[in-house]
Amino acid sequence: ACRRAPPVDPEILRTMKKVGFIGYAPNPRTKLRNQIPYRLKEMDNEFDNFSQVPESPIGREEEPHLYRVAKKYRKVTIKYSKLGLEDFDFKHYNKTLFAGLEPHIPNAYCNCMIQVLYFLEPVRCLVQNHLCQKEFCLGCELGLLFHMLDLSRGDPCQGSNFLRAFRTIPEASALGLILADSDEATGKVNLGRLIQSWNRFILTQLHQETQEQEGPQAYRGAGSSCFSCSFGSSGDSVIGQLFSCEMENCSMCRCGKETVRVSSTLLFTLSYPDSTEKPAKDYEFAQILKRSICLEQNTQAWCENCEKYQPTVQTRNIRCLPDVLVINCEVNSSKEADFWKTQAEYSFQKAMMKRGGFDITKGKEISLGEWKDLGNLDTGHSYPSVEELKNIWIPHAIKMRLTKSKELDVSNWSESDELSPMDDPESVYIYDLMATVVHILDSRTGGSLVGHIKVGETYHQRKEGVTHQQWYLFNDFLIEPVDKCEAVQFDMSWKVPAILYYARRNLNSKYNLLIKNPIEASVLLAEASLARKQRKCHATFIPLMLNEMPQAGDLVGLDAEFVTLNEEEAELRSDGTKSTIKPSQMSVARITCVRGQGPNEGVPFIDDYISTQEQVVDYLTQYSGIKPGDLDAKISSKHLTTLKSTYLKLRFLIDVGVKFVGHGLQKDFRVINLMVPKDQVIDTVYLFHIPRKRMISLRFLAWYFLDLKIQGETHDSIEDARTALQLYRKYLELSPQGSEPEEFRKVLKGLYEKGRKLDWKVPEPDSQSSPKRKRPPLSPP
Repeated sequence: ACRRAPPVDPEILRTMKKVGFIGYAPNPRTKLRNQIPYRLKEMDNEFDNFSQVPESPIGREEEPHLYRVAKKYRKVTIKYSKLGLEDFDFKHYNKTLFAGLEPHIPNAYCNCMIQVLYFLEPVRCLVQNHLCQKEFCLGCELGLLFHMLDLSRGDPCQGSNFLRAFRTIPEASALGLILADSDEATGKVNLGRLIQSWNRFILTQLHQETQEQEGPQAYRGAGSSCFSCSFGSSGDSVIGQLFSCEMENCSMCRCGKETVRVSSTLLFTLSYPDSTEKPAKDYEFAQILKRSICLEQNTQAWCENCEKYQPTVQTRNIRCLPDVLVINCEVNSSKEADFWKTQAEYSFQKAMMKRGGFDITKGKEISLGEWKDLGNLDTGHSYPSVEELKNIWIPHAIKMRLTKSKELDVSNWSESDELSPMDDPESVYIYDLMATVVHILDSRTGGSLVGHIKVGETYHQRKEGVTHQQWYLFNDFLIEPVDKCEAVQFDMSWKVPAILYYARRNLNSKYNLLIKNPIEASVLLAEASLARKQRKCHATFIPLMLNEMPQAGDLVGLDAEFVTLNEEEAELRSDGTKSTIKPSQMSVARITCVRGQGPNEGVPFIDDYISTQEQVVDYLTQYSGIKPGDLDAKISSKHLTTLKSTYLKLRFLIDVGVKFVGHGLQKDFRVINLMVPKDQVIDTVYLFHIPRKRMISLRFLAWYFLDLKIQGETHDSIEDARTALQLYRKYLELSPQGSEPEEFRKVLKGLYEKGRKLDWKVPEPDSQSSPKRKRPPLSPP
C-alpha cells in the first residue's frame, strides 16, 4: 500500500504534447508492454519513514502518512458539486452555533488567528465600533467580519473582504505575508513562522488604525469626513491598553558607558537557553518566559564614548504588565522542538510523581498499572489519565508581578490556586490561557494552522443562552469541543506550538463592551463618483431623500453582477465527470437596489459600479453587462464607488430590517460577503420551485408569468431587480394568504410542464406568447 509509482521516463516527458491538462507522447519502447519494473533495493531508503507507520485501523484507504495526525486536525477541504456549496454538509464538521471560516480564499491561512481575536471580547467590541474613511482599513473590515460571526448560527463565514483589504497593505507584502496560491498548497512556506509574523503585523496595524481618532463623525461614503470609534483618545488605543508593554532597554559598553532608551512592544518572543548540557536541564515554562521578557544578550553596538563598535551587554526590563500576554513561540527548528519535547517529558514525570505521592528526588517512575491504581484511590480527586498528561509543558495559568524594586516575578500557577493575603491584587496579575495556535505538520497537504480557543461565558450566553466556558478546536470550518489538556498538548512530530494568548483574569470588567453600530443613514445619501467622466452621462438612479428612508419590513429589489478574478481549478475524473478543486474567485462589480413600494416603486436608489485594483480575468459581459473600462476610474462613465462604500449601504439596510427581493440572492450575498437573516430575504428562485426539481431562471419566469422578454443580449441589474419585484407581486397574487396551497401547486406544475416542453428556453420569435396576460412594466426612472 506504501509503494510509490516509479518516475515517468524522461523521454516521455521530453516528447509530450499537452492538450488542455492531458499529455500525449509516443511510446519510447524502453520497457516491456504493460510492465513497469520496480527498483526495490534503490527505493528502500525512500520508504524507511513510511514503513514505521502502522496500518490505519480505519482501513486501507486511509493514507499511512496521515496516521499520526488526528483526523480533526487534518486540513479540511470543501467538495464542490454542480450546485457549488449548496449541498455541502458543513453541519457535519460543526455542530456548535459558532461560525467557522472558509479556507479556499487566498491567504486564508490566518483564519485561526481571526478567530482568536474575535473571542477576545474587548477586541471584538473595539473593531465593531470602529469605522473610518480609508478604503482599505483592516480594523473596519475585521469589524464587519466579526458582525457576521455574531449573526451566524453555525454556518461558516468568509473573510474575503478582509483578506482583499489585507492584500492591499504594503507592509503586509513587504513582510512576506501575501502568499501565492502555489506556495500555500505545496508547503513552500513555514506556516508556523508565517502566522507569528502575521500576529505581530495585525496587532501593530490595529493599534495604528484605532489610535488615529479625533472624535465621532458621520461616515458619508466616498470623499466624506472620517468617522472614528469612541474607544480611547488621540495617541492611544484599546489595542495599546490590552497588549502594549513599556520596556526599558539598557546597553552597557565595557568602557562603562550606559545608554537607556524606552520602547514598547505588543508581544513577546520566547528565547531558549543555548545549552548542550547532558542530561538537559529542567526548566519551568515561567522561567523561560521571564528569561524571554527580561532578555539579556551580548552583542556588538556603537559606543559614543569609545566612538566605535564595542562588545556591549544589552538588558531589557519591563515597566508595566499588559492585560493580554501574547507570546510567539519561535519553534522554528529541531533544536527548539527538542527543547519543548524534553521539558514536556520532565513535566510528565513530575506530574506523575506529584499525583502519586512519590518523591521525585528518588527518581522512581510510575508504571501504567500503578497509575491506574492511583485513580481508584478514595481521595475525592479525579486523576487525569496518562495520555492527558503527556506532551504538556505550558501551564493553564501564570502569575506575574513587578516588585517594588521593579523586578519581574513569574511563576506557573494552577487555575485553582488563590492569592495569599500578602499579595496585592493591583500589582499581581493572574493570566489564564485563552488560546493556542499550532502548526500541523503534514508533507502531503503542505501543513495547516489550527487554534484551540477557550470560549467565554458572554459568547455562550449570546449564542446558546447558557453560562458556560469551554475549549474548542477551530480548524477553518471544523469546530469541535476539546478537553482543556488538549489545548496545551504538543506532539512535536506533527503538532508544533506557534502562538499563545494569556488574558488577565476578569479582563472584561475593565473595558467598555457596549457596541454602538457606527453605520448611519447618511451612507445612503448622494455621494460623488470616483469616475472622472461620470458627470457627462445620464444618472441611472435617484438617491433616497430624507423623507423616504427605509423602515423595517420595506421591500427593496436587489441584483448584483460579478466579474472573475481567478479561473476555477478542476480535474477530469476517470468516468468523464468534472471535479472542482477550487472555485473561480468572483468579485462584485455592480450592485443595484430599487424601491419596492411608494410612488417611486421600481426606481433605483443605488446603482453602484465597484472600483477594483485587482486584475480581472473575465468580465463575463454576456452575463453581467460589465465591460472593460467600466470599473476603471480613469475612463469609466458609470457611477463608480468603493466596495466598502456600497457594502455599508447594504449593511445599513440590513440593520434597519428591510426585506430584499431578488433572484438567486444566496450567491449574491455570499460573493458580496454579507450575512442576511433569512426572514429578510425573499428569493424568487425558491418561491417558484418544486422541491428536488431544477431551479428556474429569472428570464423564463419573467416570460411565463409576466410576458416580459428580459436579458436579451446581456443582463442588466436594474431590469433584473425590477423583474424580481414584479414576480414577487405575482406570487402574492397567485398565492394569497389564507388560500389553498394546492392551487399554487397546480400553477407550479403547469410551469414545469411548459418548461420541459420548451427545454427551459424562452421562444425567440414572437410567434408564441406566454400563457399569462401581459402586465405593464414598472415605470422607468
